[in-house]
Amino acid sequence: MTLARLHCCQWQRHHIGDAKGSCERPLPLASREFCPVNATVLLIGASRGLGYAIAEEYVDHGSQVVATVRGPDRTALHDLRDTAGARLEIEHLDVNAPEQVQALRNRLGSRTFDLLFVNAGVTNGRSETTADVTNGEFTRLMVTNALSPMRVIESLGELVTPDGTIAIMSSGQGSITNNQRGGFEIYRASKSALNQLMRSYAARHHNDQRALLLMAPGWVKTDSADQTRV
Repeated sequence: MTLARLHCCQWQRHHIGDAKGSCERPLPLASREFCPVNATVLLIGASRGLGYAIAEEYVDHGSQVVATVRGPDRTALHDLRDTAGARLEIEHLDVNAPEQVQALRNRLGSRTFDLLFVNAGVTNGRSETTADVTNGEFTRLMVTNALSPMRVIESLGELVTPDGTIAIMSSGQGSITNNQRGGFEIYRASKSALNQLMRSYAARHHNDQRALLLMAPGWVKTDSADQTRV
């Protein structure tokens, strides 16, 4: 199984077979030369921000998208469905509830997808450290950002076609080497844990031909982003 990561904003692919990685030229999302359009996409966590933008991009390129939202309220994704018609289906899923993940798996039945993309995640206060974070907050980030995405893959990964792709939204803040300024300690730790778990998953499935991607989008202005960045 190939393990790679993709820079979402510039759509550059970084193969992490070596420590430094190699980088190809910037890619549009729908580049057929390097990133063929995925005709069928299962997108976990798409009510807003990056998840919504990814759903919108694939719908605009003609893909059939099944995307999830967590709560019962109407979101921007529902507005997109109004214009996308049959190209977009919305499912409800809390990734932290294993029974809901299994229920989604049951509802999807024998359907297959070219791409499974897990985007769900949360952050916490920039200045919160291991000295003052509560057990509950630490657990919330670790479960939502590391454990739950992997559980989704364990359950739904079998729906991906043999030559398809399984992707998770990680973060450059999960890098130990690049952590020179500190801040967001708990969030960083959760993304580092996610990266390690994905590596272990790849090792367990080394004979599987599906591509595995850890995505680092760079800084993007979303509701959860650090608004002090420019």
